[in-house]
Amino acid sequence: MISTFDIIISAIYIICMVTVGLWAGLSHKKGTVAADSSAYFLASKSLRWPMIGLALFATNISCIHLVSLAQSGFDSGLLNGNFEWMAAFTLILLALFFVPFYIKSGVPTLPVFMEKRYNNDCRDWLTIISLVSAVVLHIAFSLLAGGIVIESLFGVNMYVSVSLIAILVAVYTIIGGLRAVVVTESVQTVVLVAGALVISAASWMKLGGWGVLVDTLQAADSMDKLSMLRPAGDGSGMPWYAVFLGYPVLGIWYWCADQTIVQRVLGAKDENHARVGALFCGFIKILPVFIFVLPGLLAYALAERGALDLTAITAMNGDGEAVVNSKGIYTLMITQLLPTGLVGVVVAALLSGLMSQVSGALNSIATLVSYDLVKRHRSDVSDSRLVWYGRWSAGGALVVSIGLLPLLNQYESLFIGLNDIIAHIAPPITCVFLLGIFWKKASAMAAKWTLWVGSLLGVTVYACAKFSPHSVLGQVPFMMMAFYLFCACVLIQVVLSLKYPAVHTPESAGLYWKSPWEPLRRPAWRGLGNYKLLSAALLLTMAVLYMFFY
Repeated sequence: MISTFDIIISAIYIICMVTVGLWAGLSHKKGTVAADSSAYFLASKSLRWPMIGLALFATNISCIHLVSLAQSGFDSGLLNGNFEWMAAFTLILLALFFVPFYIKSGVPTLPVFMEKRYNNDCRDWLTIISLVSAVVLHIAFSLLAGGIVIESLFGVNMYVSVSLIAILVAVYTIIGGLRAVVVTESVQTVVLVAGALVISAASWMKLGGWGVLVDTLQAADSMDKLSMLRPAGDGSGMPWYAVFLGYPVLGIWYWCADQTIVQRVLGAKDENHARVGALFCGFIKILPVFIFVLPGLLAYALAERGALDLTAITAMNGDGEAVVNSKGIYTLMITQLLPTGLVGVVVAALLSGLMSQVSGALNSIATLVSYDLVKRHRSDVSDSRLVWYGRWSAGGALVVSIGLLPLLNQYESLFIGLNDIIAHIAPPITCVFLLGIFWKKASAMAAKWTLWVGSLLGVTVYACAKFSPHSVLGQVPFMMMAFYLFCACVLIQVVLSLKYPAVHTPESAGLYWKSPWEPLRRPAWRGLGNYKLLSAALLLTMAVLYMFFY
């Protein structure tokens, strides 16, 4: 339990965010946001690169990252930091190759882009997958992580607390639209990072620095916890080759083809703002390893040295052995390492992650339903009515997400559970998008069957692995399973594209690159804002970091 003063700080923060969100949404263009669908869903395409980069980061980082990355740091060290650092490479792909198509085509959603490049069937399928992923991955998992922490800290029932916070987030998201979401996400990113820095500094000072950490890990024979890349057969389930083969499949879908993420790019003022915003986010993604994952590793070292009491998260299993439930390690660090006042700041950071993830997903759901379901079948629908449909769909999605919490709570690690699901959803979408923009012969018929068959394969493999965890499928690491499914999808699409050749429309003929160098010839800002220079700098930075933490 935490002090009344910290509770007051957290409550003030929530009130401020709701107020800022309502102000940002309702004041834009003198309050016309409610009637203008472009303003409501895409912020009138007025977003500049700093806001885009911060919003991308905030939409990606949620309460589940703070809680579960700390848990993974405690359990396996820096290994799961690969999900953060590998994102930089896929954000470069987004900036260089995907953004130009999205911006010049003027699409409001990615399913519309799929219709322009392929056909209506592909649009329908991507809409369904995007809605499911927004509800399950972006909202439900975030609410669950937030509920676990809030229940531990405040003693409030998990479902009551997350329902209340979700309703407050829905108020400014549903009323204010994308601009309200992006403005609040920019503020929330700053608060989230500040809170993470506080817990990182507290654990660092408590332990005594890098030298003590290394000495402690050596004494515990756990130096492998400092390595980002593990050899094959080390028991982690994520050897180095799985990272480099499997992550791009997950990452390209998540960062380049998921509506919840890409919608921030679609609202950009122009192509260069969109490209530089994505690269700015790539640089920010370096931080999570040090402020989200490393604190969990520091907690492990503190526990090894007897400076962190694990009693509160330790229980006896059926064999009478003491087992640590590492899900609660972040809460434990908050209560044992921070003084009154700072606890409230870190709780505000947790709430920032929760609120930004939920608000971003709700806005994307509203956009998908309005443009890809309602407007498509009722072209004469008014803007005000379109916004009305979007608002009600967002509210309904929130109710469904809360109902999923008991089912998702069965995962031992929420972060691994989240990525396990993505690994089985992403392959067909990644395949269809990649081949679609790089291969002229990728046909609509092939794309449709790749999405259908690939999704069926993913669901089947996922179900078999869960029902028979000791079977052959159950023993394949989920990152490698993503790669294998991707290879199967590529084979399906290539074979079917050759059998059923593509027939391009004048529009689809402009939605693939004639050569890989074509996107690099597009106009760029001069100086440090040049997207090619920034891409090279980000690549070099990531190479140096991986060499240091190999």
